Amino acid sequence: MPDFVISVLIDAPVSEVFHFHERADALALLTPAFPKVRMISRTGGIEAGARVELRVGVFRWVALHTAYEKDRLFVDEQIHGPFETWVHRHEFEALGAKTRLTDRVAYELPGGSLVNMLFGWIVNLGLGNMFAHRHRVTKEVCEKHSTSEAL
Repeated sequence: MPDFVISVLIDAPVSEVFHFHERADALALLTPAFPKVRMISRTGGIEAGARVELRVGVFRWVALHTAYEKDRLFVDEQIHGPFETWVHRHEFEALGAKTRLTDRVAYELPGGSLVNMLFGWIVNLGLGNMFAHRHRVTKEVCEKHSTSEAL
């Protein structure tokens, strides 16, 4: 199964970075302009058992949050959507006054290993662009908030 892993160092405490992800508007803030994403429904936040249904381009995407450890991690898994398998771990590591945020996505495209070998690079390219945007927004919001609290 292909894996995608990307990390960013954020100059803000882990509690603040994690709290940003708990905000009701976090998904909207973290979603890039393309592909177009529309929220259909949502139950809960990011805790285990929470569910979100999205329209991503032409796809209906339903994710279920399956794990939650405050200030450490949360996990969402696709239960309906374009991938055969999709498990996204959001990991938060406290480094003193800073935080390392790591996103790990294990995915599998429909069609088996040959399809994954031929087209996985396209998925990784798209994920790279999406998470570059997400990490940039997270840094901007959390570092700005952390700086304004210090003043």
